[in-house]
Amino acid sequence: MSKQETRPQATPSPGRPRRTGGAAATAVAAARSADERPSAKARSSSRRGGEASRGSVRELWLWGYHAVLAALRNPRRSCYQLVATEQALERLGQAAQRRGLQIRVATPAEVARLVPAGAVHQGVALRVAPLPPLALDRVLAVQPAESLFLVLDRITDPRNFGAILRSAVAMGAAAVLVQERRSAEMGGAAAKAAAGALDMIPIVEVTNITRALLRLKEAGFRVTALDAAAPTPIEELAWVPRRALVFGSEGEGIRRLVGETCDEHARIVIDPRIESLNVSVAAGIALYVLERVLRRHAAGPAASD
Repeated sequence: MSKQETRPQATPSPGRPRRTGGAAATAVAAARSADERPSAKARSSSRRGGEASRGSVRELWLWGYHAVLAALRNPRRSCYQLVATEQALERLGQAAQRRGLQIRVATPAEVARLVPAGAVHQGVALRVAPLPPLALDRVLAVQPAESLFLVLDRITDPRNFGAILRSAVAMGAAAVLVQERRSAEMGGAAAKAAAGALDMIPIVEVTNITRALLRLKEAGFRVTALDAAAPTPIEELAWVPRRALVFGSEGEGIRRLVGETCDEHARIVIDPRIESLNVSVAAGIALYVLERVLRRHAAGPAASD
């Protein structure tokens, strides 16, 4: 991130008069140049949020203040073009001072044309590359003695995925594992629901969840499946320094082989009139119990002082 005091140059939309004053005056420059526009190939994968098939996306759009701010602050994220209103650009402040970042000042309507219809963009959109892949062994190598991983077995809804990431960061989880195929896209909808968490926590894509769980066991993790039919309430589990918490898909739950690989199954006790919880809600509750309730009980009375 550049330390320079002035903002990178920005270009107004065609037909808009050049402004010489106001909060974002230093971000306004001459007419938009052709090389700022995404290429035809980029537009095919990045227009309207870029929710293309996994592995085929070269560029995509993120939107919303928190999602864009986190992406700009993430050194692992390649950021190409920021399209924002003057107010949004002012709010981003120094985060927009990234080397090589193209900035265009736009109206809210112009930003809206870059994202899915009805998306709450808060006056800002950012054209980025997908996050580079992370190897599981590389992530494991830097874990401290106490570590909590989340494992998502075919969670496909991007809003649920994003909400889980948000809770994971809030509760101090160290990493999230997902399957390469049949998982939610890590695009604009997930980033918006995650409120920036998509760019805050390591996300490891694996080809086989079962093999990944076996690797976690080798690394000293106790693998716990969240299962509504399990006999043990989650608050009755023993606290362990390393745990991997497994969540199943919204419709089918945890697959049989994945469940059989887990060390234990636990449930969240709910009113019997409700059959089940949304997976993102269940993730938030389970994370709170594991990281706040069980940890405090394991530490003893001194932890409450």
